[in-house]
Amino acid sequence: MNKIFVIFFLLFGFTNSQAQWVSLIKEDLKNWEIKQGNAQFKISDGVISATSILNSPSTYLATKEFYSDFILEFEVFVDKGLNSGVQFRSLINDDANERNKVYGYQCELDTDEYRRWSGGIYDQSRRGLFLYPLSFSEKSRMSFKNNEWNKFRIEAIGNIIKTWVNGIQCSYLIDNSSNTGFIALQIHSINKVENVGKKVSWKNIKILTKDLEKNVRRNQSHVRVINNLDNFLSDDEINEGWKFLFDGKSSSGWKSARGKSFPKHGWKINDGILKVLRSDGGESKNGGDIITIDKYSDFELELDFKISKGANSGIKYYVDTERYQASGSSIGLEFQILDDFNHSDANKEIYVYEYDGKNKVLVKNYIKSNRTVASLYDLIKAENLMENRSKRPVYPETWHRARIISNDGKVEHWLDNIKVLEYNRFSQVFKSLVEYSKYSKYKQFGQLNEGHILLQDHGDEVSFKNIKIRNIK
Repeated sequence: MNKIFVIFFLLFGFTNSQAQWVSLIKEDLKNWEIKQGNAQFKISDGVISATSILNSPSTYLATKEFYSDFILEFEVFVDKGLNSGVQFRSLINDDANERNKVYGYQCELDTDEYRRWSGGIYDQSRRGLFLYPLSFSEKSRMSFKNNEWNKFRIEAIGNIIKTWVNGIQCSYLIDNSSNTGFIALQIHSINKVENVGKKVSWKNIKILTKDLEKNVRRNQSHVRVINNLDNFLSDDEINEGWKFLFDGKSSSGWKSARGKSFPKHGWKINDGILKVLRSDGGESKNGGDIITIDKYSDFELELDFKISKGANSGIKYYVDTERYQASGSSIGLEFQILDDFNHSDANKEIYVYEYDGKNKVLVKNYIKSNRTVASLYDLIKAENLMENRSKRPVYPETWHRARIISNDGKVEHWLDNIKVLEYNRFSQVFKSLVEYSKYSKYKQFGQLNEGHILLQDHGDEVSFKNIKIRNIK
């Protein structure tokens, strides 16, 4: 045997040769069963296929066997125009309606050439949202090819789930919603006649359930971690420089924006949650705003927040409580937190008047929408910049995720892992926005080299958890 080949085999081939892969495709479909819907699945020459039909819920062909930790590989061909997926660690909710009985993790199969989220992870009929949208990496988004066979890989080991499409990593999710269940092939429900008769086909479906750690792939640098575990940082996050600003137990690292210690009332810490308590809805009149003791320059901040009905609050950054004096909340750039459905600021009507010499005359009125959730308060409206739909809604009593990235003047706001605005705080456009806002009287507003992070007390109950930050550079 050639010496070079022996070395290559020892370095790269041994693990795969010893891996005990099991094919999930047999001569028939006896190891599978329909869990929901009315579409038909067929098998021919080692290919499982399903055809779309009108007036049917999504149909799932599920394994009879349950799987917990595994590595799954398959090839799939999806006719353009269809949306599909592969469920894993999924279960049946017998109490749900006929369209939502199957629930659990889904590896997305997406032929939409605008969104391109194949390889993302959706939480089917449970939270009903993307746990891992492909919103971070263009390389991941472009990995799926329409009108071709595509090779997928899913690694689900413990709380860590990762996906690859055609050898390109698409997701890295840490989540503990379910740890076992069936694997299922989906033919999605359709409501357009032009999509009737289109197919999804699978082949070479195989699974590995032993010696998983020896067969996992290395992470690719373009993929970021989405971590849904409370008060936990993975080794990869620690290596990237992430640290907690709130330890889940104490006020360490925080103080009042108007004093040297943490407020004695108005804020509550319990069970890993930092909560500003409801008072009279006034701005910084109860416990008051709190700020980090440390200041930050270029940074990436992430936290989870939950609003009560009608609540108003905010996350401010580049705050300098000594430089800018104000009677209410301290001054800084603000990621708005608001109940858009139940607070008047979301659709604040502005009236412009002029005098005709004798009387005040209404010239025009308009809706000011730059105070909605995730907006740069009073300056830039938050919109969905990642896909062809409106900004994701924020509901009361539901946890949502905020992210602020500030690097060399370029700032981004993210809501539930979707980018909703971006701007350059040193640009001429930004300076013009400030000039015509209530911040015009504050010299160099938004342009400080460093500042505190602030959580606002606006008199409404708002909860925060998993507050973490990393310095950039």
